[in-house]
Amino acid sequence: MKCRSLLIVLLLAALSFVTVCERSFTQNRVVMVLTLSGPIDPISARYVQRGLDRARQEGAQLAVIELDTPGGLGVSMDQIVDRILSSPVPVAVYVWPQGARAASAGVFIAMAAQVAAMAPGTHIGAAHPVDSGGGDIGGVMGEKVLNDAVAKLKALAELRGRDPGWADQAVRRSMSLTENQAVSQRVVDLSARDLGDMLAAVDGRTVMTQAGPVVIHSAAAEVRRFRTNLIDWLLGFLVNPDIAYILLVVGIFGIIFEISSPGAIAPGVAGALALLMAFISFGSLPTNIGGIVFILLSIVLFIVDLKTPTHGLLTAGGVVAFVLGSFLLFPPGRAPAQMPAGTAPIPHMTSVHVSFVTIAVMTVLVVAFFVFVLGKGILAQSRRISFGAEALAGSGGVAVTDIAPEGLVQSAGERWSARSQEGSIRAGERVEIVGREGLCLLVRRAKEGGIS
Repeated sequence: MKCRSLLIVLLLAALSFVTVCERSFTQNRVVMVLTLSGPIDPISARYVQRGLDRARQEGAQLAVIELDTPGGLGVSMDQIVDRILSSPVPVAVYVWPQGARAASAGVFIAMAAQVAAMAPGTHIGAAHPVDSGGGDIGGVMGEKVLNDAVAKLKALAELRGRDPGWADQAVRRSMSLTENQAVSQRVVDLSARDLGDMLAAVDGRTVMTQAGPVVIHSAAAEVRRFRTNLIDWLLGFLVNPDIAYILLVVGIFGIIFEISSPGAIAPGVAGALALLMAFISFGSLPTNIGGIVFILLSIVLFIVDLKTPTHGLLTAGGVVAFVLGSFLLFPPGRAPAQMPAGTAPIPHMTSVHVSFVTIAVMTVLVVAFFVFVLGKGILAQSRRISFGAEALAGSGGVAVTDIAPEGLVQSAGERWSARSQEGSIRAGERVEIVGREGLCLLVRRAKEGGIS
């Protein structure tokens, strides 16, 4: 009897322990949600890597990437795909919201995830490789890039048990599918109205990660959103060709002001910060060093023309060099700066260039500044001295005392010692200043009707 009672007590205790553990486990379920919207670039790759690291640290059941992208840089896409494949936390890519797309690089990211889902009204596809200007990559290189992209997407589809045949069409023929078509053709796993619907649909599903098979427990899980931080925002702002270009020009002018006016400090500090931010931008953009050299050359030509005027000849050359440098700064077809040599720009690279409007505005501002300064400099050199004793030569005055041969005159509101060059001059008579010796003016009697 005692044994039976003891057994019942132990069973009740074990049941209570299991219930408490299960309830605690349920309460600690976490789903980490990342939002990837816009072109795929180094900033978005950094954000995804940090987000998946946070999901691992917090023991998340699932990491969800809400995706809406037109494509992006191949090297950044590869970084995101590699991070998804190596993540011990299962990853679901959810093309959301309605009207969103997973195009080009987004197709590869969706195929890499253990779960691929789409919201109604979304589409996926168009993964044909193009260059940074959006054009076809021709020749042998184009064929190599195309075949490499096809093989990569097929491998990802086969790894996740999806249709590899569509991968070939998506790359070679830029085929796109709606949400219903993608589900029916096994391109994605499911359709979900919203995040809650998607989490409920994948609950209990077993997926394969690098750490082995994992059962997803996403029902009733706490949803935590991984936000971008200030550094991500700043880098995202800087990775813009127009911003990088403006910062470069502003930085150069700040340094020029500091050199021309030593001790001003503020222009030099502002210029140095602008140049630093510009080169941070250049590090993440397909920058051509030749464009920077041309812009620097134009500034040198402007400055030289200020020092040794050539009637605008050097300024004209500076304008040409500035415009050429502006267009060459991010030339079409150039691979990203961080992409290893020989690596193809796949699958799609966002067009990277400085807008024509920005170039036109900056050129007008730069030229206007230098022409204004240049014009003022030439005018100042050609204008006769208008102050001091030298400015008095040729002007008139009035004898304050008799000048016989020396006395005092008043000219331009000042009294000067004077010596007559043509006989005596009585006080009150008008005089003409013809020169000076030290602090003594040389004068003569003003001709009638002459200088007043």
